[in-house]
Amino acid sequence: MTDAIARHAALDRRLVRAARGIRLLGLASWPAAVQHAFLAAWRQGRAVLPRVEYPKLDFAAARTELRAVAAAADPGHPLGIYLRESAGSWERAARLLEALGTARAGAEAVALFGRPDDPLPGDGPTTREAAHHFIQIASELDHELFSPAEQVPVSATALALQLQGDLDEFFGGRVVQVELDPELIAKAAAGATRIRLRAGAAFSDYDRRQLFHHEALVHSLTALNGRNQEVLPSLALASPRVTATQEGLATLAELITGSIDIGRMKRISLRTEAVAMALDGADFLQVFGYFLGAGQGEEESFASAQRVFRGVPLSGGCAFTKDTVYLRGLVGVHTFFRLALQRDRLRLCRWLLAGKMTLDDVVRFEPLFADGTLEPPQWLPPWIERAGGLAGLLAFSLFANRIRIDHIGEGLR
Repeated sequence: MTDAIARHAALDRRLVRAARGIRLLGLASWPAAVQHAFLAAWRQGRAVLPRVEYPKLDFAAARTELRAVAAAADPGHPLGIYLRESAGSWERAARLLEALGTARAGAEAVALFGRPDDPLPGDGPTTREAAHHFIQIASELDHELFSPAEQVPVSATALALQLQGDLDEFFGGRVVQVELDPELIAKAAAGATRIRLRAGAAFSDYDRRQLFHHEALVHSLTALNGRNQEVLPSLALASPRVTATQEGLATLAELITGSIDIGRMKRISLRTEAVAMALDGADFLQVFGYFLGAGQGEEESFASAQRVFRGVPLSGGCAFTKDTVYLRGLVGVHTFFRLALQRDRLRLCRWLLAGKMTLDDVVRFEPLFADGTLEPPQWLPPWIERAGGLAGLLAFSLFANRIRIDHIGEGLR
């Protein structure tokens, strides 16, 4: 290990210690009791804004240490660039948590995750315009695309058993534990060694496949692979700066494995539009009503609106903008994979799963993977291990993008 590598490895260990308590989603999310109280009042005809109490947090010491790590990192070294950007991302997340419940938290969220009117990679349409596209398609087609078998509900208990079996088979043992959580508002949440499902929720077969490929074989898998990085253990942590790549990679996994349906694309797109509505002034009740009007049930509508308003005022003008990264991340990761195929560098796509990193990180880390400084991923999802199939899909997408479709399907018009 060279002196530069050893120095940055020591800085990374300091980064991990400083970031340990900065749990952005865990500290900003609402307890289940808020949902129960709101829906009970709603069903009685009393529409009132939820009451949310946030903890008073002070990360001054952690922020000071993160700034020290960034200052000591070499801006000309790949590890130094990574540490400087990661430390800055964690520091901004800490400032957001210190401002929970205020407009400043919303401003910090925008700085971390962007806005719905940000353009997609390649200066394409905005994220909001892409969301409108998928919402329109879903509204026209979703009633035709579901078979009766796909609509059979699966209980959380049954899904937990099924998903646990899938995970044990993939990892060759009990590496990731599936648990039921009655306090969870979202239907599911994933960590390195635990996937929680909301007790009492109803799921579908698509949910099972989506949880397996999105949550387990991307989010949990990259955290586990990151834990194997002796030089850079922070690759196991979900820094806010990696969110777009992580969610883009996970959504691409759903797409490649056929685990995504039109309803899922609609939900992702509705959340983007809801974030835009909140930023434009809509309050929690209006956003909740928007999800209801889009066909979601009361509990799902509350959970969706909660995602938009966690950590920020409920009266409108602010939003927790994380949900805008899904479509942007999907386009970015898909484009990256296509370029890697064109340039004979598909190895970068595998290395992207060796921990939680951005697309720029994995390019800068290429020589460090090549010389053994960074470890290749211990686990890889099947769809990326079968490089021939992945390359075939990407090659077709490169070709299909060149085909004019205005003269195809005349008989359907």
